Amino acid sequence: MGDVKKNMEWVFLFIILAVVCLVGQRWLHAGEEGNVHEVPGTVISVENDEILRAGAGAVGVQAATVVIVDGKWKGMQVRAINHLNGQLDMDEIYVPGDRILLAVQEVEGEITDAKAINMYRQHWELALFAVFAAALVVYSRLIGVKALLSFLGALGVLWCYYIPNLLEGAAPLPLSLAVLVLLSMVIIFTVSGFTRQGVSAFLGTVCGLGVTLGLTLFFGARLHLGGMTTPFSTLLLVQGGYGLNMQHIFYSAVLLGASGAAMDIAMDVSVSMGEVKTKRPDIGVRELIASGFNVGRMVIGTMATTLLLAYSGGYLTMLMVFVSQGTSFTRIVNMKLVAAEIFRILIGSIGLVMVAPVTAVIAGVLLNASWEAWGVRQPAEK
Repeated sequence: MGDVKKNMEWVFLFIILAVVCLVGQRWLHAGEEGNVHEVPGTVISVENDEILRAGAGAVGVQAATVVIVDGKWKGMQVRAINHLNGQLDMDEIYVPGDRILLAVQEVEGEITDAKAINMYRQHWELALFAVFAAALVVYSRLIGVKALLSFLGALGVLWCYYIPNLLEGAAPLPLSLAVLVLLSMVIIFTVSGFTRQGVSAFLGTVCGLGVTLGLTLFFGARLHLGGMTTPFSTLLLVQGGYGLNMQHIFYSAVLLGASGAAMDIAMDVSVSMGEVKTKRPDIGVRELIASGFNVGRMVIGTMATTLLLAYSGGYLTMLMVFVSQGTSFTRIVNMKLVAAEIFRILIGSIGLVMVAPVTAVIAGVLLNASWEAWGVRQPAEK
């Protein structure tokens, strides 16, 4: 049995490494389609004569002289255009010394046109990720390495498989459920190994996703949420996504947001019960399940509030506008955007409440089942 567990762990690690390599290749070749390339550069001078300022916003065109700092054109100076549309959340005005990202057009090896895209933030983002990875590995050691690989693998599945299939018109809910079940399996078994705790956490997560999906379909139809409340949904339609089922894509986003917390709850409960069983091998099924229920109650008590704070943080400025305008509570909760966030928070919280007891029952049964009951000879004690 021990060899089977190790083999399964290596299989899942191999799958994750393959996915990480795939997404790495996709990212390395992103922005290099046709004769357009993306390169970093440093601004050495700007021309702001054609910029019209209106309050905090600005419209017009900024011209910048930029030195390319990487790639085959390293050291070359180009004149880049920065278009300003009056959108404070998207526009950026550059000053000399800024490191920016350029889109350059190449014809016969020469740059014929250049456009400023964004500030070049990639190096600091990588530094922040390195701090996260180091902290994770230093504290959790081998488990931290597995968690890091599962993190990258999940990112790869979402980027290289899930999103492209959504854009191609695949049914969002069946696709989302299949992807989340797959990700739950790979993430849980990679971190915990192919153990009874891992199986319990996986089954509890899947049951929680099923409940979340049912509640999403039932209450989503009655709240008349069409799916256009998610960021960039209008832009997605303008770019040709008229055939996409935006309502079910919104439902899928709710499932996706709830799945991570559900996995967390399931692992907390199952691992805690595994520790109890290790310290008290003679504990009975009912007593072990009761311990799991107690752990679940404590975790859920804070997790539900965590979801509220996380979603509220994303819409803090919207809440500030409501308070500053003295908007009534009745009007606020009936707004489509607010109703969508209330829906997201409560559906996710109910899913969490269901995951904990289901996982406790499954773990209580599996942890107390004898090896012979599974048709496997009990391994010799080391």
